[in-house]
Amino acid sequence: MIIRPVQSVLVALLLFITSSLFAQHASENEAVEHDGVSIESHDEAFNAGNMILEHIVDAYEWHILTYGDFHLSIPLPIIVYHKGSFITFLSSKLHHGHSPALFDENKDLIHAVEQGAPEHPVFGLAVMHEGAHKGKLAYIKVADYVNHHVIVEDIEAGMPTDLSITKNVVSLWISLILILVIFFSVAKSYKKRKGMAPKGLQSALEPFIVFIRDDIAKESIGEKKYEKYVPYLLTIFFFIFFNNLLGLIPFFPGGANLTGNIAITMVLALFTFIITTVSGNKNYWTHIVNTPGVPWWLKIPMPLMPIVELMGLITKPFVLMVRLFANITAGHIIVLGFISLIFIFGNMHPVAGYGVSIVSIAFSIFLTFLEFLVALIQAYVFTLLSALYFGAATEEHH
Repeated sequence: MIIRPVQSVLVALLLFITSSLFAQHASENEAVEHDGVSIESHDEAFNAGNMILEHIVDAYEWHILTYGDFHLSIPLPIIVYHKGSFITFLSSKLHHGHSPALFDENKDLIHAVEQGAPEHPVFGLAVMHEGAHKGKLAYIKVADYVNHHVIVEDIEAGMPTDLSITKNVVSLWISLILILVIFFSVAKSYKKRKGMAPKGLQSALEPFIVFIRDDIAKESIGEKKYEKYVPYLLTIFFFIFFNNLLGLIPFFPGGANLTGNIAITMVLALFTFIITTVSGNKNYWTHIVNTPGVPWWLKIPMPLMPIVELMGLITKPFVLMVRLFANITAGHIIVLGFISLIFIFGNMHPVAGYGVSIVSIAFSIFLTFLEFLVALIQAYVFTLLSALYFGAATEEHH
């Protein structure tokens, strides 16, 4: 009975400490200006919108915490293809995105810029803080560098070919390693304990595996053809579920919004679309091109039904992509929104900040537990719909 209150206090304390890491403080940084447009952001006060966006979008470094002028982050490799050669350097040279990395005519990084003594910079790479390419690297042409201010001659047209190892890429690698370690361990347990009751990690994951096999794959695809789709369905379920859970952990190696990145959900939906299209049998394509039971005038003079059916082929993976992206991103935004209230009211008056923090943390705890349920539901829905699409593609004519 004592354990539950202690757990609640620890969760509240964890969220309070985590929320304090989001505090933004005004600081004097290098400025990059071009025609009055700043490439660097100058946040003189806490900006909830910027804070939320910074935590849900991809980044060139893995930010741990910010306290005053102290920044703790893990630098990641920046890899850019520029005019026939690769430029590589660590994201720490961008100073958390507040200053550009400058290069000479040999495309060598100019380290002396940090001490205010440039060696004739020719061009630079800076993180855009506004506009359509916000958060992305952009080329800049440097005219001069005076008093720690980069005078930009021009912003080159187009964006660089960016092959950088970003936060989401590292999170993807971490989740893949985690999944491989877990399931190689479970597979080894099945071999050792064949015919015996499951134990440990095997016991925890077996209900999920059996449920996906029997209640999703077998029911949606059919007993004759379901087995070859089970490996994919298991992979997609656990990949989404584990990454959803990692996104809820507020500290390294969690905190990346991988399944809330539309590029990731697009690739997952594309896999389902390709498998569905390749698996489609004659009956499946007949229903799309020449739907039985539909009047001929809807198929020949004005082929409305074939057009509608072909649009459905694109709509299905699009729905998969948007549903997962929107639900995971919305959950993070709501939690971060409640945490932002602490600093918004705190800027008005410290007492108001402490008062609102009680309500904000309470709602954040509730929504965090709700997000655990959403993490499971979204993995289940994506897997179920994929199985239904496979079943429709392989269904025989009756």
